[in-house]
Amino acid sequence: MLRLTGLTLPLRHSDAELRAAVVARFGIVDAALVEFTIFRRAWDARARNNIKLVYTIDANIKDETASLARLAGDAAISTTPDTSYKPVASFTAPPKLRPVVIGTGPCGIFAGLILAQMGLNPIVLERGKVVRERTKDTWGLWRKSILNPESNVQFGEGGAGTFSDGKLYSQIKDPHHLGRKVIEEFVKAGAPEEILYVAKPHIGTFRLVGMVETMRRNIEALGGEYRFGCKVTDLELDADRSVRGVVLESGEVIAANHVVLAVGHSARDSFEMLERRGVYIEAKPFSIGFRIEHPQSLIDRHRFGDSSGDPILGAADYKLVHHAANGRSVYSFCMCPGGTVVAATSEPGRVVTNGMSQYSRNERNANAGIVVGITPEDYPGGNLAGVAFQRQWESAAYVAGGSSYAAPGQLVGDFIAGRASTALGEVIPSYRPGVTPTDLSACLPGYAIEAIREALPAFGKQIPGFDLPDAVLTGVETRTSSPIRITRNKMLQSLNTPGLFPAGEGAGYAGGILSAGVDGIKIAEAVARSILEAA
Repeated sequence: MLRLTGLTLPLRHSDAELRAAVVARFGIVDAALVEFTIFRRAWDARARNNIKLVYTIDANIKDETASLARLAGDAAISTTPDTSYKPVASFTAPPKLRPVVIGTGPCGIFAGLILAQMGLNPIVLERGKVVRERTKDTWGLWRKSILNPESNVQFGEGGAGTFSDGKLYSQIKDPHHLGRKVIEEFVKAGAPEEILYVAKPHIGTFRLVGMVETMRRNIEALGGEYRFGCKVTDLELDADRSVRGVVLESGEVIAANHVVLAVGHSARDSFEMLERRGVYIEAKPFSIGFRIEHPQSLIDRHRFGDSSGDPILGAADYKLVHHAANGRSVYSFCMCPGGTVVAATSEPGRVVTNGMSQYSRNERNANAGIVVGITPEDYPGGNLAGVAFQRQWESAAYVAGGSSYAAPGQLVGDFIAGRASTALGEVIPSYRPGVTPTDLSACLPGYAIEAIREALPAFGKQIPGFDLPDAVLTGVETRTSSPIRITRNKMLQSLNTPGLFPAGEGAGYAGGILSAGVDGIKIAEAVARSILEAA
């Protein structure tokens, strides 16, 4: 099999034209092309009224060796690399103490899946509910302003990624093609096959719900065990601090010497437990800001011009960065084309925003976080000072919104001018339970307000209309990533607590569905190696 990169065709072309282009690029007759598959398809919109599609093709051609020799000087043609997943071990029977996975977000799911595929029969613990029941509880907040602290956007089967855009692209280094394994397993679980080859794959919330259920059933069929409503409140450690088990809120102790900690970035009570237990953690940078909403049509016109609405292109996205005069970096985060802003708090008396979209991405508005980077120097006071910092501004947003889980909101024109909004304009905010027009300057520290106020007009120069006076800001966006890192060693175990494997976003080692899934695979492999060494 040979790989061809950088094959460019017009946006609208037929399958026959694609095949002809492949044949021409290899310099062969049509009969010599046995078959080909699309490994990757991206679009080039630098000339927005002349958009091109750019392909990476894997082709099976006759007399491959001779063709490869003939094309040896062509940097765009090479042998197709082997991207198949190869387990690090296979066990005929699980150990006496089965590995425990805490959390069923993307990281926990993939840790559990790989452990199960290797024959280790993991016990998977989730503090929240199964995904269908969790969905009902989440809608309870959105529709009735009723929060269940153990079943919401942050907690429950599927993790925070379930209520998101379902983006599956990442900038992580992935020399072992673990991201490919993640995407292939998603397709097996019901994701559209196009995520195998489109440059910016996404799934959407509704599809993710069914996929999460399917992956749970697969893990159980392989010998894994799921237990819901099982909140881990403590660790059992021996004299040298090695893990010997986990303690549930019910008082039950599950003996284990391999514990995967995949609790997510909002498991604040778990962070507090780790601090009490002396597990090595450290404060880390994260970002805070607001969600911004524009008409999706505005973004589409800027990005795609006359090709706006083309089904191959879909709803347009954007990525923006501005370095403010006060030294702060402001950037767009978790952009959701054709989506909605959602209530994402997990604690009473606090308001948190996030973005979500369905696979179709056909809602009226585009939304994204507009966030400011901060460091532990901005919130001194110890390893968990970042949690207190997040809570401070989430509580301020709750009060500014009317103390009812409504979000405080402000028109972009009013925000830039430094005046409170008293009414909404043409852009109707999508956040539920609702938006209260107000002054957002009380909802973030002054340096963040100053930096965002400077950034919005700058972004308007990059995307005309981005600083549209009637565009809406809602607050606050504080859960961009974990405020701590549970530092691990080369064996991917805690620095000072052997047998504890910190994983995913909550441990500070991932940022998004794909990278979290990849980290879950790495952690499962590390657990398997540890079990082999102990045997």
